[in-house]
Amino acid sequence: MALSQVIRRGRTVAAALVLAAAAAVPATAPASAAASTTTATPTADEVTCVLRPGVVHKDTLGNTFTGDLYCANAPGDLYGRPAFDAPVTGRLKTTQSWFVCYSIGEAHKGGNNVWYYTQGDEAVNLPGIQAWGNMPASSVLTSTDPFPGLPRCPWH
Repeated sequence: MALSQVIRRGRTVAAALVLAAAAAVPATAPASAAASTTTATPTADEVTCVLRPGVVHKDTLGNTFTGDLYCANAPGDLYGRPAFDAPVTGRLKTTQSWFVCYSIGEAHKGGNNVWYYTQGDEAVNLPGIQAWGNMPASSVLTSTDPFPGLPRCPWH
């Protein structure tokens, strides 16, 4: 089974990738050798994004999500709906976060209109929402949007 299929099925492979990369470089090789190795290089999604089934999140709207996408991201604002004119409800300060679903909204600099829904690290406006909001896909480090296997948000 291809590694990309494993990720789509939601199995955690981050540790396996680290071990595989370490095995490809001899222990005595200088650090620069890791970058110049000619073995197959994992794609960006295989290194930065993992579907995690069974992880439960509940938002303040009453939705329960039973899985997420754990992925590298740029820190940034979360919006109350998938549009830049919506109120900023929260902010992600971290560069590795989880996202429970995606929505279709306003186009952004990523060249599409996919937005990912998550809970931020800090509330900005509307404290009752507890920092839940939408982040443009251009800030989430996936190579395909929406990410395969992540569900569409229930309100769209």
